[in-house]
Amino acid sequence: MSWFADPGWETQVRHRSRIWLYLLAAAVMAFLVVPTLIVIPMSFSASQFLEFPPRHWSLRWYVSFFDSTSWLQAAATSLKAAFLTALVATPLGTTAAYGLFVSRLRWTKLAVPILLTPIVVPVILIAIGVFYAYVKLKLVNTLVGLVLADSMLAVPLVVMVVTSALKSYDMNQEMVARSLGASRPRAFLLVTLPQIRFAVLTAAVLSFLTAFDEVVVAMFISGGDNSTLTRNMFNALRDQVDPTIAAISTIMIVISSLLLALSQILGRSR
Repeated sequence: MSWFADPGWETQVRHRSRIWLYLLAAAVMAFLVVPTLIVIPMSFSASQFLEFPPRHWSLRWYVSFFDSTSWLQAAATSLKAAFLTALVATPLGTTAAYGLFVSRLRWTKLAVPILLTPIVVPVILIAIGVFYAYVKLKLVNTLVGLVLADSMLAVPLVVMVVTSALKSYDMNQEMVARSLGASRPRAFLLVTLPQIRFAVLTAAVLSFLTAFDEVVVAMFISGGDNSTLTRNMFNALRDQVDPTIAAISTIMIVISSLLLALSQILGRSR
């Protein structure tokens, strides 16, 4: 129990004095995580229906997923869309965040809210607008259209993450490089980018997960051979209660958790 009497990290506040804060944080984490974790044991149920807790354990729904051509094709589409979204949104968002951060123009203060609009406006409104635009451009049910729409949702996240990193970065280091003859792009690539790489990596992971988990926009613009995993899961829940979605949800939880954990490990190691 001596741990409660010890001072907190780099503070003189005793852990015992902030026990209420730890309990509150634990309660909030449980509120956010427990509903998600309930899906995991449900995926190992042998029942024909979704049930918790399972009365009998089985891997039948994982076998059902990996034996299904339609599910695997949808998973491949989601992974490709998520990967391409990260490749598109990360450099675009990083460039936008850097440009707005170093700019001295007055209108840049108005550009920030505009860039953040996709995460402020209800997604259903964005989906409707994108759908009608894609009908004219013939991009409905295409991978390109899906990547562009997901990138629109991911870029604001990249901008926020990279901007927060730039605020703690000493821009004088880049100025020194430029004073020694380096161009602004070269100074950014060789001096600034290596020091904010953890934020850029985190933004890339968030972009991947944004596209991988997105369902509302996918319901409007994906379909056929380019139907996403989340779209098929939603249809499966609407049309029939298929326990395969519990297994798929567990796989998605594992992928998301591993990516976030890997990004944190790489950030600390560097």
